[in-house]
Amino acid sequence: MGENASDGDADGGNTDCADGSAGTNAAADDLNVFITAATVEGRSGGPLAGRTVAVKDNISTAGVRTTCGSAMLAEYVPPYDATVVERLKDAGATIIGKTNMDEFGMGGTTETSRFGPTRNPVDPKRVPGGSSGGSAAAVAAGEADLALGSDTGGSVRNPAAFCGVVGIKPTYGLVSRYGLVAYANSLEQIGPLAPTVEEAAALLDVVAGADERDATTRKAGDGPGGETESGYASAADGDVAGTTVGVLTDLTAGADERVVSVFEDAIADLEAEGAEVREVSLDSIEHAVAAYYVIAMSEASSNLARFDGVRYGTPGGFEGDWNDAFARSREAGFGPEVKRRILLGTYALSAGYHEKYYEKAQDARAWIERDFEAAFEDVDVLASPTMPVLPPKLGESLDDPLQLYLVDANTVPVNLADLPAISVPVGEADGLPVGLQLVGPAFGEHRIVRTASAVEG
Repeated sequence: MGENASDGDADGGNTDCADGSAGTNAAADDLNVFITAATVEGRSGGPLAGRTVAVKDNISTAGVRTTCGSAMLAEYVPPYDATVVERLKDAGATIIGKTNMDEFGMGGTTETSRFGPTRNPVDPKRVPGGSSGGSAAAVAAGEADLALGSDTGGSVRNPAAFCGVVGIKPTYGLVSRYGLVAYANSLEQIGPLAPTVEEAAALLDVVAGADERDATTRKAGDGPGGETESGYASAADGDVAGTTVGVLTDLTAGADERVVSVFEDAIADLEAEGAEVREVSLDSIEHAVAAYYVIAMSEASSNLARFDGVRYGTPGGFEGDWNDAFARSREAGFGPEVKRRILLGTYALSAGYHEKYYEKAQDARAWIERDFEAAFEDVDVLASPTMPVLPPKLGESLDDPLQLYLVDANTVPVNLADLPAISVPVGEADGLPVGLQLVGPAFGEHRIVRTASAVEG
C-alpha cells in the first residue's frame, strides 16, 4: 500500500509522513501522540484560520498515511479526504498530524496501537484513555489547538475525561462518517476535542451537517426545537437557570468514591447556578455493556473482513490456497485485541447463536432507547461521571480485557441510543482529572453545550 501517496495536498498544503511514531516536537515524541507528522494547510480565511488541528488516524486524509493504529494499514495512504477533513480545510484550519489510537478503535487506553502506547500529559505513567487517546493528549499537551476523534462507545469522552479536556460525541447522523474507517457503523460518530466547551462547540459547528455521500447524516431543522446544525458555540453561555438535570444514579453507584465526590461537587455547582436537579434511574442501563459489545464486535467482524491482503491490508503471499493467504495476512496484520473482537463477533453472528446473542442485544438496545426517551420527558439533560475510575497506570488494564470493557459502563449507553453527550473537566482527584458527562436528547447538542459551559473548571 502507499503507491498512491502524493507529494503534497491538492489544495496547496504539504505533508511529511513519518516512518513510525512521530510528533511535531520533542514533547509530542515523548508522549507518542502522533503516528504521522504532517502539515496540511487550509484555505485562507475561515473560522479556524490560524488554528491547528490533530486528526485521529482512522479518518482519511488525502496523501497522508492513515494507519488506524494497525500493522494491517501501516503504509496505507488514502487518495481522498474524509468530509470532516474537507470541512476543516475549508474553514482555514492547519492539520498538523495523525494521532495515535487503539488499533481500529478497539480499546479504551490507546495501548493496543501497533505504534506503541500514548502517555497521558497529566501523568506520563498513566494512560490517556482511548481509543482517541492521541487526539486528547495532543490537546492536553498543547501540541494542537483542537482535535478530531471518533466515538463508538465513549472513545472521545473517555480520553477527554482522562486528559482533562472537553470532548463531544454528537448525535448519530449529525457529522458525516464518509472517510472514517469503519469499526461499528451503527454506533460511531466523529467528534471534537478542545480545551474549552466553546472551542469544542465551534469545531462541531465546522464539521457538522448533512453530506450527500453519507445517507445517515441529518438535515437542518431536525433538532427538538427545529435547531439548525450551526450555532453550537453560541450556546456556550453558561445560562442554566430553569434547566432540569437528571442524575443517573445507576452510573454513580459503582464509581470510584473519589470520582463521585468531584462529580457531586459539580452537580452542586449546577444547582447553585439555577439548575433543578433530580435523580433518575434507568432499568435498562445494566444491560448496556453486554449489548454494546455484542453489537460492536458483530459489526467489527463484518467490517474488518475486507482486510485480507487482497482488497486492503498487508499481502499474505501466494503459497497455498486463498484461505491460507488470507489467514497469513490477518494473523500478521491484526493485533490481539482486534483478533479477539473479530472472533467474538463472528461467533455472535454464527448459525445457532444469532438469535441467542445478536438479536437479544438489539432488543436491549431498543429498550435503552425507550428508557432515555422517557427520561427526557421529565428532564432536559442527564448527568453522570464520564468515567467511573481515574486513569489507570500504563499496563494495568491489558491483562484483564473484561474489566477494561466494564469501564465503558457510563459511556456506551449513549451510543446505543444514538444520543449526544459531552465530557467536561470539573476538577481533580489525587491530582488526576475527573470528567462530568452530560447527555441530551437526539440533536440536543445546544442543551449539553450550554449546561457544560456553566460548570467547566
